Amino acid sequence: MAFTIKQNDTAPSLKATLKDGSGTVIDLTNATVRFHMKAVGATTTKTDRASSVIDATNGVVQYNWQPADTDTVGTYTAEFEVTYSDGTIETFPNDSYLTVIIRAEIS
Repeated sequence: MAFTIKQNDTAPSLKATLKDGSGTVIDLTNATVRFHMKAVGATTTKTDRASSVIDATNGVVQYNWQPADTDTVGTYTAEFEVTYSDGTIETFPNDSYLTVIIRAEIS
């Protein structure tokens, strides 16, 4: 399933529940989370910003869009990178990517 947003919009936020490969919710207590996004086929990342942990014990995160994130129409791959309190890093989803579609606005 893809998340679709219009060009230059900053709402709604992208919300996700992070789960491991077996479908178990990840406990994000004392963890930090970053959101990464790049255009399909691109070599450089368009977005690399902090995300909010909304419900740590239930693995819920939220990314609040910035204007530069949605200024270019296209299809993007995205992921959440978690840094745990012990310094280890895990990326979600770990078996694929989120798909973000930015559709053109009517000017």
